[in-house]
Amino acid sequence: MKTDISLPTADGDARAFTFTPDSGAGPWPAAIILMDAPAIRPALFEMGERLAQAGYFVLLPDLFWRAGPYPPLDIVKARGGDPEMVALFQKLRGSTSAEKQMTDVKAGLDYLAKAPRAKADKVGVTGYCMGGGIALRAAGTFPDRIAAAASFHGGNMATDEEGSPHKLAPKMKAKILVAGADEDRGFDEAQCERLAGALKDADVDADVSIWRGLKHGWVPSDMPVHDAAGAERHWKELIALFDETLKAPVAA
Repeated sequence: MKTDISLPTADGDARAFTFTPDSGAGPWPAAIILMDAPAIRPALFEMGERLAQAGYFVLLPDLFWRAGPYPPLDIVKARGGDPEMVALFQKLRGSTSAEKQMTDVKAGLDYLAKAPRAKADKVGVTGYCMGGGIALRAAGTFPDRIAAAASFHGGNMATDEEGSPHKLAPKMKAKILVAGADEDRGFDEAQCERLAGALKDADVDADVSIWRGLKHGWVPSDMPVHDAAGAERHWKELIALFDETLKAPVAA
């Protein structure tokens, strides 16, 4: 079940959505979906519902809420140079930053901690595209609250930039899953090796790899490069990660 909510943050009230299983009253283990650059849209609602039906209380915050209400973003037209879509994309991307994203993640964690139907003593986060790097940064920023972090076709996670997520590896306590896209300039072999090395050196339980044959953006169903088999692999591995780290073991 999807519910529109207002998420209080330090910067104001953000637009967000929650998803809960169709059966039962909870409480359920809590998870946050960190969106990709094409913004809030039905494909992300589908993902929220899918994760909820696996037994989770899911929060999907709109990380572009500071831009105000916005029309649907056609990322294909934006990348193709359509002036209207390019302007909208620039406006949305310009409305957030690494610091603002952590403000929003904190707000999400605080909301989940107070939600009666969520078990949020430990939370899982999963991110896509730009959300992939946000998920890792969140794991390093809130290590005592995030027990699992996944990144799918994320980019710029192990660069020379001062704020690169891999530099937070020594602070992470979560179990990490990173699945990069094939032939992705935003997360190439060098970045993959650098990220894996940083996590290993920090003794973080992590699986970092590039999934061959899958292009950047393969998970959401509305993306031109969507790959059904790759998306199902993603669901299998994501839910296994969350089940292991967020759900209490069943007594023998």
